[in-house]
Amino acid sequence: MRGRRRFRKAPLPPPEDTRARINDRIRVPQILLIDQDGNKIGAIATEEARRMATVAELDLVEVAPNARPPVCRIMDYGKFLFEQQRKERAQKRKSATQEVKEIRLRPGTGQGDLDIKAKHAREFIEEGYKVGIQLLFRGRERAHPELAVEMIKKFAAMIKDVAKIEQMPRQEGRRMNALLAPLKKGG
Repeated sequence: MRGRRRFRKAPLPPPEDTRARINDRIRVPQILLIDQDGNKIGAIATEEARRMATVAELDLVEVAPNARPPVCRIMDYGKFLFEQQRKERAQKRKSATQEVKEIRLRPGTGQGDLDIKAKHAREFIEEGYKVGIQLLFRGRERAHPELAVEMIKKFAAMIKDVAKIEQMPRQEGRRMNALLAPLKKGG
């Protein structure tokens, strides 16, 4: 698969069964109608509403199918689908999980290595990622967790201009984990 280009595809419209019903697919005898300007007209026969939509050269779209009677609106169906997809994309974007990049340290990590790892952490944070610090213990190193906490705080102090400690160091078996988050812009 090397060298193969991948193109971003346009979003597909929702499947036919989950789409809103339009025009002739609305089979109830009476509906609650909203015209193209957003004015509530009230309960009206479905046939009359379809005639009003064809006169306006627009579609009759069922916007609230579970209401009694169902609420329909005279509008451009293509525009309605586009707005619906845009809302779904925005909702996905908001619910996207924050990715965490990980930096591994040891209690005996030297100053030079610490500087390099701090430089990498700074780059990750500037790209908008959170940085997880994972400090690994071996053997008797587990007997001195205060040294590990001190090292994590020292590491966080090296990049305090771009990040803050979001989750304080806590020990889980042979590891101690902490989480650094980017500082808020403008605050």
